[in-house]
Amino acid sequence: MAKGAAQARKSSEETRDRLITAAGRVLREEGYTGASARVIAKAADVNSALIFYHFGGVDQLLLALLDQSAEERMALHQATASRAATLEELIEAAVEIYHTDLEGGYLSEFAELVAAAVTRPELRAEINARAEPWIAFVEEHYERVVGGSPLARLLPAREVAYGAITYYMGANFFSVLDEDRSRTEAVFDLAARVAPRAKLLTLRLPRRTGRAGAEPQGAEEAGDE
Repeated sequence: MAKGAAQARKSSEETRDRLITAAGRVLREEGYTGASARVIAKAADVNSALIFYHFGGVDQLLLALLDQSAEERMALHQATASRAATLEELIEAAVEIYHTDLEGGYLSEFAELVAAAVTRPELRAEINARAEPWIAFVEEHYERVVGGSPLARLLPAREVAYGAITYYMGANFFSVLDEDRSRTEAVFDLAARVAPRAKLLTLRLPRRTGRAGAEPQGAEEAGDE
């Protein structure tokens, strides 16, 4: 009995994995409008009813695909970003992450669902929830590298994170027109050229000691004389 239950569970997990893999392939190749239950089920070589049995519907399957991709990518990209110790290295890491996601098709998956959310409001909250960890990811590493510096005051981490994710998504949409990637890469090249010139802005400011607004040491004595 226990063996049969284990086999059934394994078979169920394998079916889910096949559907998620097939959904990713269809989403990248056919787009959201082409990712129907019939097309995905055919790509997975299963009955389309299994999509509704395991996930409740096509949108839920596609969101499960994003979740699986995000888990894999977050581990990979944390390692890449963690190696950066300067602004220049942080930009190099961002370029590497972008290329990895573009070439792996992950950008296309996310972009297709973002585009779908324009006409399907029920997807918006789901997409927003899945974007938030990536905003926090950018914020964390930017703050780690330049936090406490004049640059961090000029360009706060949260706003930089919003800008990075906005560019990340926009560059993916624009890549449809920019087939040789020359214009997209030009932006990364510009950032790489600017980074060394911003070196002084990345020097951390000394921490204040004592209570806020306290007089410098010796001020009271000078006033009493």
